[in-house]
Amino acid sequence: MIRNVIGSVLALTGATAAVWSPFRAWYDGRHGRDYAIDELFTGITDAKSEVIGSILLPFAFAALVAVLGVVLRSRLLVALAGLVVLGFTIFWMVRVGQAEGSLVISGDGTGLGDGVANAFGGGVLLLLGALVMSGRTRTHRVDRVDHGPRPTHPTLDGPPPVDDVTDEPRHPPQASTPYGAPTQPYDVPTWDPDRDGPPQR
Repeated sequence: MIRNVIGSVLALTGATAAVWSPFRAWYDGRHGRDYAIDELFTGITDAKSEVIGSILLPFAFAALVAVLGVVLRSRLLVALAGLVVLGFTIFWMVRVGQAEGSLVISGDGTGLGDGVANAFGGGVLLLLGALVMSGRTRTHRVDRVDHGPRPTHPTLDGPPPVDDVTDEPRHPPQASTPYGAPTQPYDVPTWDPDRDGPPQR
């Protein structure tokens, strides 16, 4: 939680610095909003660009992605915003160096201005915010699987079932003994007059 708060503050600070940087001097007192976005691909000129089509456009897009990443607690989106800011800043420096022949850093208002420093600082803060953030907390949900009622009869491949109340093995009932002793049949010979003669009285 604390990491997300600190990372969010760094990310929002970096996004603010990146959006504010085109309104500062970038080179020889010329503001970043005066550089057209297409000049990064066709070559730097002295023509003044409209604000909506200036280098402010990719920085505003990066700030929007950073805010979305903070809301969703997505480290990937925040890092992407930082890479966009740093990428366009370095690309601009390469194109200006090609147009001017070299890049000059001085403190008298000539050469690279504080707008470039703001853009660099904003991109670095966005990357630091992505590193500090812990992102979303993933919770593992374990679904309980219902295997049905317990068997009430013994099985050949397991122990006897356990009684739910006493937790003791439940044995199958024994066959009841029939009442009385078992009787054994006897063969009674039949009377034959030829063999036994007349019956005795």
